[in-house]
Amino acid sequence: MTQYLLALYRDYAVPIPPEQTQQVWADVNALGDKLTAAGAFVFQGGMNGGPESATVVRQSGSDFQMTDGPYTETKEHLAGFWIINAADLDEALEWAKLTAAAQQRAIEVRPLFAGDLNDALEAGSSAS
Repeated sequence: MTQYLLALYRDYAVPIPPEQTQQVWADVNALGDKLTAAGAFVFQGGMNGGPESATVVRQSGSDFQMTDGPYTETKEHLAGFWIINAADLDEALEWAKLTAAAQQRAIEVRPLFAGDLNDALEAGSSAS
């Protein structure tokens, strides 16, 4: 099994009506039950606060630079995520469809890297 990230982004400038929030929570809880029953659930989390709560840390030589706010200038920012187990990308995409319906927004699907340092070095050298 491969682990996949199902990432949820939202535009924090667009308010979500309370009725929609209630429906999303109900649908998300039902989805969590389905993922658990299927053995696909690993972990989920939501961001606490909007993009203004982010701090970006960058190394510059021997110093570190800390910047308030998100990493990129964009309308949509990471709002939450699921980590799931799936046999392959097709299965992960089926879960993403259910997640998109429950969350009422687009979901980004990405496989998680399961290797060690040597695997990462090898993958990096073969990509050049």
